[in-house]
Amino acid sequence: MTSPAVVIVGSYVQDQAWFVERFPRPGETIRAHRYNTGPGGKGFNQAVACARQDVPTAFIGALRRDTFAEYAQRFAEAEGMPCRWQIRDDQPTSTSSITVNAKAENQISMMFGANEHLDVEFVRAQEDVIAGAKTLLIQLENNLDALAAALEVAGRHGLTRIMNPAPVHADLPLEMLRGATIITPNETEFSLLLEKFAGADVDPATLAQREDAELHALARGLGVATVVITLGSRGCFVSHGEDLRGDAAAHYRLPPESVKAIDTTGAGDAFSGTLTAGLVRFAGQPFRRAVVHANRAAAMSTEIIGTAPAMAKYDAVIARFGQP
Repeated sequence: MTSPAVVIVGSYVQDQAWFVERFPRPGETIRAHRYNTGPGGKGFNQAVACARQDVPTAFIGALRRDTFAEYAQRFAEAEGMPCRWQIRDDQPTSTSSITVNAKAENQISMMFGANEHLDVEFVRAQEDVIAGAKTLLIQLENNLDALAAALEVAGRHGLTRIMNPAPVHADLPLEMLRGATIITPNETEFSLLLEKFAGADVDPATLAQREDAELHALARGLGVATVVITLGSRGCFVSHGEDLRGDAAAHYRLPPESVKAIDTTGAGDAFSGTLTAGLVRFAGQPFRRAVVHANRAAAMSTEIIGTAPAMAKYDAVIARFGQP
C-alpha cells in the first residue's frame, strides 16, 4: 500500500434506514414510506468523506466474513480507498437501524459487533501505513484500547491526531481525549465531555445560543488544543488554545450553509472527514479554510439519502460554493 496522507481507524456499519412522517410512539407500529440500506459507520463514513476530497486515505477496521463484509469491501474498492480489515469469525459485521422523520431528524440503534473487538495488536501491526501519513482520525465506535494504540503510534510519528468523540464512551480517560490534537464533538457530545471531565452541567440545547466567549471558555476547560463543536443546522464553533493554527482569532463561529436537507444522518461524519482532508489539501493555510470547506460538505450531505454514499466530492463542493 502506498502511504496515504490520512489514516482512519474506525467502524464499519451496514446501515438500514426507514423513512417515516413522524417517529412512532412506544408500542406503536407505523408505516414507513421508504427503506434504504448501504455502507455506514462513523469511521467508514468519515473515510469516504475524506477520500472524496481527493486526499489519499486508508481505512483500518473489523468485519466478519459475511455478506455485509463483502458489501463493504466492494464499496471501498469502488472508491479507490485501500483498507486493512481484521476479519473476525466470532463477531458479526456491525449493523444499524435508522429511523428518519419528515423533518430530516433521525433516531439510531446500533449493534457494534466486530467494531468492539478490533485487536490492539492488529492496529499496531499497521504502523507502516500510519507512520507515513500526516493525519490520523478516530471515533469511539471501536474498543478504546485499539483506538488508544492508534493514537500512541500516530503520536510517536508526529501525526496530527483528530478525534470525533462519538459516541462518548463512559470509560474514555482524560489522557486519551488529550492525546488528540483536535476534537470534533457535536452539542450533545460536547456537553457530555464537559460533565465527565470539567464537572460542568451544560444543556446541549442551549449551546448554540451562548456567547462565543463563554463557549470558548468551556472548550478550554477540556484541555485539548483545538475544539470544533458542530452545531447542526446552526453551523459550528472553533476554539483554539495557544496554537491558532494560522487563524486570526482564538475562537469564532461559522453559520450554516443554506441547503434543502432530507436526511441529516452522517452530516457530522461528513464534517469530520472533510475537515481532516482539508487540513491536508490546505496545508500551511489558516485552519478556518478547512473548517469552511467541511461545513459546506456536511451541508451538502444532508441533501442525499444515506451516509457513506451521501458524502460530497471535492469538485462538487467547489462547484456549489467556490473556494473556501
